[in-house]
Amino acid sequence: MAVRRLLLLGLPLLSSCASVYFPPPAAAPMLTQKGEFSGGLHTNWKANVTAQGAYAAGEHVGIIASGSFLHTNGKRKVYDQDFGEVGAGYYTRFGADQSRILEVYAGAGYGKGKRTERTRAGEVTETVEARLEKYFAQVNYTKKDREEFEFLGRTWPFRYGAALRLSYMNTPELRLNGQRIPGEDNIFFEPVTYTRIGLVGPLKFQTMSGWNFGLKNRKYLTAGNSVFSLGLIINVGGDGRGD
Repeated sequence: MAVRRLLLLGLPLLSSCASVYFPPPAAAPMLTQKGEFSGGLHTNWKANVTAQGAYAAGEHVGIIASGSFLHTNGKRKVYDQDFGEVGAGYYTRFGADQSRILEVYAGAGYGKGKRTERTRAGEVTETVEARLEKYFAQVNYTKKDREEFEFLGRTWPFRYGAALRLSYMNTPELRLNGQRIPGEDNIFFEPVTYTRIGLVGPLKFQTMSGWNFGLKNRKYLTAGNSVFSLGLIINVGGDGRGD
């Protein structure tokens, strides 16, 4: 049963999209006590690499930050994106055994994106460039107590949870083939689930999957991208009881 639940939560959802924006994974640091630090490195099938960090600055105050980098050079499409986010919020443990975590964060992100399409012969047919602004709020719920599954003769502890993120995206500067055009905005709803498997000591492997839904009909700032990532996570500091 545990293995079946793990596979369902970690199942990747894949899609393609012509958007000029590709969402980085939502932060899920699982902070539990003051002084705790969480760091992670994530990637997906499109080679969108994201570095994340979070710090419990107070008993219930957390700070999160991330940087996302996507640079691909395909035969027909080229994607470039550099994007950073920072936020702050509230975290707490609850439940009879204090095994559940609730995190609420809000913040902003800024960066730039570029999408180039070309023919098989290498001739560029369209280039879209955008300066990106983002404002977001998210809620994370994690079951902190450990569950386990047997694999390769070893017992692997894992935890799982879900995050709901609502983001307002804006392109204050948008260019099509070098010419300035009216900017676009959109509201994205990103529900995701994540599973974290213990490897060695504080080092863990994480899968995250979900979708990015756009609430407005736009041409260049669209949704439809699956939100999927694989990553390594480490949580250290605090009083040592949180993990």
